[in-house]
Amino acid sequence: MRATVKWLDGVAFVGESGSGHAVVIDGAPEAGGRNVGPRPMETLLIGLGACSAFDVVMILRKARQTVADCRVELEAERADAVPAVFTRIHMVFVVSGAGLRESAVRRAVDLSAEKYCSATAMLRASVEITHEYRIEPV
Repeated sequence: MRATVKWLDGVAFVGESGSGHAVVIDGAPEAGGRNVGPRPMETLLIGLGACSAFDVVMILRKARQTVADCRVELEAERADAVPAVFTRIHMVFVVSGAGLRESAVRRAVDLSAEKYCSATAMLRASVEITHEYRIEPV
């Protein structure tokens, strides 16, 4: 896997993935940014949520569950000192679909958090990561 990050101006950068997709990343105005993209740490948090949500959807599909929607609401705390690393992340998986079995959703979320999500596995060594799920009607 490869990626390139190129400085645009101020504290704005464009990141390009090896698969050819780009994202603009910027800092807060008080740090010299223009607010034209998410902050670097926000991008990391979004990546964690996307990695885990990907797993949950794939596991539910393999279990023949009909998923209409899946989102992950993430809340992170950061250290007060530099580097301001994540110290705690809580993930709430909100899944909806016709006839979803609660046991299947619980299993998919647990498997992602404990076994399959590469981002969770990397961060788990230094960050307290907790999760829960909610099933919402379609």
